[in-house]
Amino acid sequence: MADVSAPRIYSCHNCRNHVARHEDIFSKNFQASHGRAFLFSHAMNIVEGPKENRNLITGLHVVADIFCKNCGMALGWKYEKAYEESQKYKEGKFILEKFKITKENF
Repeated sequence: MADVSAPRIYSCHNCRNHVARHEDIFSKNFQASHGRAFLFSHAMNIVEGPKENRNLITGLHVVADIFCKNCGMALGWKYEKAYEESQKYKEGKFILEKFKITKENF
């Protein structure tokens, strides 16, 4: 039986490194190149790649790909800058692709 006091965590699907907490989900209504994705206000145990301009569904953004700090698997990206005023809420937040993370303690 799971410890109900343990935090609900998302881990890297490849190595089970903890990368985000359930309570930091900002939205579950995002789409990535390989399917559904979650927008998190915080992520942990990750490494950020170089910043680049990327044209996404919602317009041009400056993003940095994010990788598991333990195994190096690409997990998603961090929004560094949004050019459209309506997209500014994404700045500083993290996209994790659903199929690349695993639920722990749910």
